[in-house]
Amino acid sequence: MGTLLNIEAKRRGTTSCEFTELNKLNPLKPSVKLITSLINGYHFRQLSRSISLRLKIQEMDQSRQVFTVDLLERYASKGRGVITCMAAGNDVILLGTSKGWLIRHDFGAGGSSDFDLSSGRPGDQSIHRVFVDPGGSHCIATVVGGGGAETFYMHAKWSKPRVLGRLKGLIVNAVAWNRQLITEASTKEVVIGTDNGQLFEMSVDEKDKREKYIKFLFELKELPEAFMALQMETATLSNGTRYYVMAVTPTRLYSFTGIGLLETVFASYLERVVHFMELPGEIPNSELHFFIKQRRAMHFAWLSGAGIYHGGLNFGAQHSYIDGDENFVENKALLDYSKLSDGVDAVKPSSMAVSEFHFLLLIGNKVKVVNRISEQIIEELQFDQTSESVSSGVIGLCSDATAGLFYAYDQNSIFQVSVNDEGRDMWKVYLDMKEYAAALANCRDPLQRDQVYLVQAEAAFTIRDFLRAASFYAKINYILSFEEVTLKFISVGEQDALRTFLLRKLDNLAKDDKCQITMISTWATELYLDKINRLLLEEDNALEKHSSEYQSINQEFHAFLGDCKDVLDEATTMKLLESYGRVEELVYFASLKEQYEIVIHHYIQQGETKKALEVLQKPAVPIDLQYKFAPDLIVLDAYETVESWMTTKNLNPRKLIPAMMRYSSEPHAKNETHEVIKYLEFCVHCLHNEDPGVHNLLLSLYAKQEDDDALLRFLQCKFGKGRENGPDFFYDPKYALRLCLKEKRMRACVHIYSMMSMHEEAVALALQVDPELAMAEADKVEDDEDLRKKLWLMVAKHVIEQEKGTKRENIRKAIAFLKETDGLLKIEDILPFFPDFALIDDFKEAICSSLEDYNNQIEMLKQEMNDATHGADNIRNDISALAQRYAVIDRDEECGVCKRKILIVGGDYRMSRGYTSVGQMAPFYVFPCGHAFHVHCLIAHVTCSVNETQAVTILDLQKQLTLLGDGARKDMNGGITEDSITSMTPVDKLRSQLDDAIASECPFCGELMIRQISLPFILSEEALQVNSWEIKPQNNLANSRTLSLPIAFERVFAACLSIWNEEFPP
Repeated sequence: MGTLLNIEAKRRGTTSCEFTELNKLNPLKPSVKLITSLINGYHFRQLSRSISLRLKIQEMDQSRQVFTVDLLERYASKGRGVITCMAAGNDVILLGTSKGWLIRHDFGAGGSSDFDLSSGRPGDQSIHRVFVDPGGSHCIATVVGGGGAETFYMHAKWSKPRVLGRLKGLIVNAVAWNRQLITEASTKEVVIGTDNGQLFEMSVDEKDKREKYIKFLFELKELPEAFMALQMETATLSNGTRYYVMAVTPTRLYSFTGIGLLETVFASYLERVVHFMELPGEIPNSELHFFIKQRRAMHFAWLSGAGIYHGGLNFGAQHSYIDGDENFVENKALLDYSKLSDGVDAVKPSSMAVSEFHFLLLIGNKVKVVNRISEQIIEELQFDQTSESVSSGVIGLCSDATAGLFYAYDQNSIFQVSVNDEGRDMWKVYLDMKEYAAALANCRDPLQRDQVYLVQAEAAFTIRDFLRAASFYAKINYILSFEEVTLKFISVGEQDALRTFLLRKLDNLAKDDKCQITMISTWATELYLDKINRLLLEEDNALEKHSSEYQSINQEFHAFLGDCKDVLDEATTMKLLESYGRVEELVYFASLKEQYEIVIHHYIQQGETKKALEVLQKPAVPIDLQYKFAPDLIVLDAYETVESWMTTKNLNPRKLIPAMMRYSSEPHAKNETHEVIKYLEFCVHCLHNEDPGVHNLLLSLYAKQEDDDALLRFLQCKFGKGRENGPDFFYDPKYALRLCLKEKRMRACVHIYSMMSMHEEAVALALQVDPELAMAEADKVEDDEDLRKKLWLMVAKHVIEQEKGTKRENIRKAIAFLKETDGLLKIEDILPFFPDFALIDDFKEAICSSLEDYNNQIEMLKQEMNDATHGADNIRNDISALAQRYAVIDRDEECGVCKRKILIVGGDYRMSRGYTSVGQMAPFYVFPCGHAFHVHCLIAHVTCSVNETQAVTILDLQKQLTLLGDGARKDMNGGITEDSITSMTPVDKLRSQLDDAIASECPFCGELMIRQISLPFILSEEALQVNSWEIKPQNNLANSRTLSLPIAFERVFAACLSIWNEEFPP
């Protein structure tokens, strides 16, 4: 990079020192040793130890064989002849012998059973083929002998096989089970292929003990050949069940497919062509095998005369033939038998089995294991046969798809072929074939994946596809160090590839590798910056060519900064951006890191007020930045700034006062809208701001305007009227007064004086401005008549002294002024303001009018005095009449409380102390309603009925009356005189207060009785007393006495009264 900068400096005619800073920042040289050593370091050494351990384990695994052979049963035929055929499913093995015996070995349950299928048949009988379903429950066997062929069905739970009569005379060579639907109780649909080229459908239910049906499906007519093997798959669709059937003959492979019943599917081939694959050559033991995984066929293999024809099975594919038949075979291939022998004549296998990745081919007495993908022989399996079996050799192979096992058999023995992780080396096979996706899919650990990525990376690097190589190198974690890869790209000068490698490495690093992520991100940032600068230093004639590349790398760099903002070191990254002069990226990164102060400062320097305000409007931006940058923003664009303030919530206008003061201090055009006044009006009227500083600033701005209408409206507005007991204004009136006096806003000063209740100063100043204003101010005083008169006198004096007309005209104007005062001022009040030589004739009318007013006032006072005298006489008469008021009481009248007679003589008078005596009778009260009460009874009743406070007051008054004694009592015999009213003694006052407390109304007819209605009959504090009223049964009922309820209450009341007297003795 330094060379490029020097060349560019020479071309432009400048010195290389101008590029010193950029030359120092060559990202290819100084950063490699530091960063890579830190990244690899101790962490990589620890990983290398684990890698070596894994490699040793892999070597041990590779030394083990994938397929192993073990003798399962030496004499499996049990002396029932030699073994002719075999089938396996779900750990169940079925053997057919040359003597017509069917032998069942159940290795899962641990049992074995024999069935003689030749019983009752003439001549020698041999079992031709035997078939078992994947679950090991259903079995089909064909017996061939002198009496022809016969097919049997056998269930695992049956003790005797059943003959399938519909197939009598037919040799069954192949059976296809419905693996998706078959159960232990039912075979569902089973397709059977015979030696004469016919296909049948059969179904058997275990509970029926016989077949449900056997139907004819299809027959080969073009080239009649025996069906040697069958396979069937089904798929459930929305419109029915789709069947896929593959069948092989010695020379052909047929495929049938369709939706509906099997019978319908095969019937459709009467009108359409049957699809088949024909290969040259012929083999007597043609076989067809499906590899089953999770009850679904994955691929197939056909042992044909030309070789092993195989391919994948995709029953969801939609590759169709011309006539609409669906072709479900993919990736077809033919394995030529010549590959199985080294330069000698090809030998055709006698039997075959298929695993996930291999073919097991029986050739002579050996089984050759051929990789299905590479078509290479990987192993040869030998069998431990007995001496008598060696001559006849191994007869065949079969597989148990459910158990995942393979079997081989000769005339007497069964051998088990086990699979030991056959897919462990498949990644190598695919890698050698350069099928990298398949190789990665078969990798078992990171080391294997690293080797695949390394091969891909080296291949791309060789053809100089450095960007693609960088992507693959970035995925390598163990077998190649970070430093090796970076130096590899540096050695060829591929900075773009190095950047790509770093970016991809970032994607593959774990989140816990924070140190590595930060350093790689920083290095990538430097590489981006260098790339951008190199594009800017390109030749002028190539500028247009690189403009699109520059835009692309710039956008990519922005996206990188956005993705890595949390892992990049903030200070380091900002220094890098600043040193490269990338201001735009610096601002962008600062915004990503929420360094909004830098962003706003940049926009202000660029004069982009709107962008700065947009940043300030973001919710994450601290509100303090609003106040910090407000002075600069309002100077740049006052309108946009104020509009932003008005839309910002939670903004404190007080903290914006310095900015507003700065704006207000600058000159503005007359017609220009004052933005600060607009904002302050918004705060005061819309936000209802109550800050005195804000109100004072607005008032000061109003005062400096030429027109004082806005100032007067502001002063007259009551901002606190919505608050209870709130102030009418929030500005400082003293400050406002000083300011208005300084700016000579006299009307505003008058208003402020008036608002401060300085009415004399207000009127005095108003007289200098406008007498009408002074009169209005004088009229504002309403609660102080003397002050109001004084103010009007000031106005009057000013009016009289200012008149410059003739004397007579001045007097007339003064008289007219008196009328405006509504009688507040009289002629005598203003006469001192006239000169001494004024003629009285000019005041004659006013003086006469004043005298008439005085006369009227005197007459009114006389009338009021007469009315008062008449009222006093009426009061005296009422007092006299009151003294003569009486009430008639019947001699049998009873007290409303104690029910004793009111007029009884000789009673207990202790309670009557302090009251007026009425002969020898106890004092009492009589109410207009007719109820009468003894004094002590009424006091007791009222005390019990009122609240505690009132009761205490009544008892206290009674106690004071009692303490005064008889010496203070006056025996007036009920008489009340005028003199007694005017000279009441303390006893009389106490008695009057007690009367008001207990006898203001009848306790039975007044409000006291009404309140008693809402009270409960028994109060809470009387609960104990109520319990004492409980009537308990007596043993001797004859001697018991009954006490009536009224008498009981009377006694209770008497007891309460006695207790009260003891508590309050006279």
